[in-house]
Amino acid sequence: MAITGINNSSCTSYYASNYKNTVKKTDSEKDSTNTKDGNVTTSTVELKTSRPGVTKTEQIKTGYSNVNDYSKYLQGKYHYMNIGLTSMQGIPTTVSVSSAFLQKCMNDPEKAKYLEENLAAIPDCTKDTINGCLGTVTNQSYMIDANGNIIETASCTNDPDGKIAKENAERKAKENREKEGKVKEKRAAKKAEEEKAAKKRAEKSAEGKETGDYTLSVTGNDVKSMTQSLVAESVSISAPDRSNFDIKA
Repeated sequence: MAITGINNSSCTSYYASNYKNTVKKTDSEKDSTNTKDGNVTTSTVELKTSRPGVTKTEQIKTGYSNVNDYSKYLQGKYHYMNIGLTSMQGIPTTVSVSSAFLQKCMNDPEKAKYLEENLAAIPDCTKDTINGCLGTVTNQSYMIDANGNIIETASCTNDPDGKIAKENAERKAKENREKEGKVKEKRAAKKAEEEKAAKKRAEKSAEGKETGDYTLSVTGNDVKSMTQSLVAESVSISAPDRSNFDIKA
């Protein structure tokens, strides 16, 4: 990353990556499985990560008939893409991908893989920017142009009074609270569903049965069939006054 324009108040950094120089034919040869849903193909591939030498297995999709559908798919995985200003690690951030490049990627597995590798790496790269840039990062942007070239811009300040750093920290805390809130909501909904299902099972089990104690006795020479008979008889019992049963398996 090259840093230019550093002074006592701000710095701006630009990172440019050319698609033609980074995508290699061998990358797509790592695909292990391909499945189709209509014209859309799902491929399991090894994607590079923001950490050198570290890859991850991921499913990517291609074969879309229009950019809008392809964009919706990508935004489902990378919610920060093409939504305007958002917050990432407390920093105001924009991530934009040219529709012309999306058009090229949606039916080209190699280009699609390159795009998703870079989109997936952005959150970790944001952390590196915050930790590595001189001063306090005030905003940042990632732009992928029509040819797949990436331009990353980070604006910084020395922030002597700590005001901007405090605002960034507050935004990050808000993000974390929102994430925690969503997790709690999901847990509560899951617990409610489990309790509802347990209640239904209990009601179904008690339906048409009276309370009481009973003992089942099974005689036979095949323990598996004996156990099946015992369980079946247990389920069928509805009267409390049958205290002992002898069953021939």
